[in-house]
Amino acid sequence: MSTTFGVMVDRDALMRAAAERVVAWANEAIGRRGRFDWVLAGGSTPEQLYRLLAGPDYALKVDWSRVSFFFGDERCVAPDDPQSNYRMAQASLLGPLGVSPERIHRMPGELGPERAAERYQAELERCLAPAAGAVPAVDLVLLGMGADGHTASLFPGTRPLDEARRWVVGSHPDGLVARVTLTLPLINAARRVLFLVAGADKARAAREVLAGTAPVPLPAGRVRPLAGDAEWLLDAAAAALLGGGP
Repeated sequence: MSTTFGVMVDRDALMRAAAERVVAWANEAIGRRGRFDWVLAGGSTPEQLYRLLAGPDYALKVDWSRVSFFFGDERCVAPDDPQSNYRMAQASLLGPLGVSPERIHRMPGELGPERAAERYQAELERCLAPAAGAVPAVDLVLLGMGADGHTASLFPGTRPLDEARRWVVGSHPDGLVARVTLTLPLINAARRVLFLVAGADKARAAREVLAGTAPVPLPAGRVRPLAGDAEWLLDAAAAALLGGGP
């Protein structure tokens, strides 16, 4: 397992670098196993990547009919709610690419956190068919990071961060809508993890994770694939503190 990071001059360069990687990894997986299993992230940074991949420069570079789409987390709202990660991904990536519904595995957040987590765990078992007792290895988990160092819906100091058995759990962050999230066992079993981090508000957390300066590891810093690779792509604003002090 390796963790590397790269700094791009601006947000547009960040998106291009990420798109090139997704295309290359998708084609590699499809060539080897005939499929590419991709866990999508929510948020404005991934949305820009999705629109780029669905646009004229990249849409024809992957056989999207061989890609299965999963989600790293979801708010407990209806799928057509403006806060829904699924709604964003459908509008920016899945719909424009014409992805068939059977390839899209959304988290049913409208069921509530615990019931949705149970349902999604069963969905992952059905679709990924791991060996008995094993954690499935998806091809790519795309993640972002909040200014507090959270990733997916794994927030500092919350119980889901320490889940060791289940792959999907409910998340109840203080002051925020309830959520459903993948857990570290499944994320860390991935073949590849890609973090996209943009904006000056992420700079302190990025330094704490990548330079190891946090007294207690932030959630994003606990993403360490056991057999795969983790790559961080940051724009210059998010990487501003990596070379020195505050």
